[in-house]
Amino acid sequence: MSFDVSGTTVLITGASAGLGVEFARRFAGRGADLVLVARRADRLEQLATELRAAHHVSVTVLPFDLALPGAGERLRGELTARDIGVDSLINNAGFGTHGDFASADLERLTSEIQLNVTTLVELSHTFLPDLLRGRGALVNVASTAAFQPTPGMAVYGATKAFVLNFTEALWAEARGTDLTVLAVCPGPTRTEFFDVVGSEDAAVGRMQTADQVVSTALRALDRRSTPPSVVSGLMNWVSSVSTRFATRRIGALASGRLLGDVRMRTSVTR
Repeated sequence: MSFDVSGTTVLITGASAGLGVEFARRFAGRGADLVLVARRADRLEQLATELRAAHHVSVTVLPFDLALPGAGERLRGELTARDIGVDSLINNAGFGTHGDFASADLERLTSEIQLNVTTLVELSHTFLPDLLRGRGALVNVASTAAFQPTPGMAVYGATKAFVLNFTEALWAEARGTDLTVLAVCPGPTRTEFFDVVGSEDAAVGRMQTADQVVSTALRALDRRSTPPSVVSGLMNWVSSVSTRFATRRIGALASGRLLGDVRMRTSVTR
């Protein structure tokens, strides 16, 4: 059994690179029309041209800065003006920061929270009535960083912990409807994520590809009973489960050591 999106419209944020591109290719391959949203119009147009030619689906390109307040309502207004309905929503847009919180740029951190949390909530709330009317999905991209405190990436880890808990709660609320809700938790993935972060020090464990992560998500969607969340990669899953057996103190110190925080490394060895 596979998750059938043929003849429906899937909205994908962060669609100009990485997981967003792979989600677009895979859903287009299943016969879905697409709405692609990201800031980089040239990349979106290039991807749209590829997908139209390969799969003969409709692809709408919307260059949009989702980090601005009120992005959800403005995006909904744009789609309404174009008479485009949405059946599935893939909240993939987001970014991370790495470094000591005290010396981080506050404007950058608040933008991170806006995109990773506030905009995701706005989009989910704005489009949920439409999603509930059909047989679509709400997929939110979280992270293995959601399972423990992440010194050195304090804000990023906290935003992804929110996404995970928020999505699992929506999964429970959607029980009894035809809407499938899923949080996808990738570990380090070979995308542009670490270019934005500015360092691969935050990459803990073996890198996966975007194809592997999206394949994990689709396998979960294809199941007769989709779980509320799924971790991509066996070792990432083992790591996420192991956090249940450690105290919060140990989890925070160990995570800081792995993420390259010198003070955390010193603390853990004491």
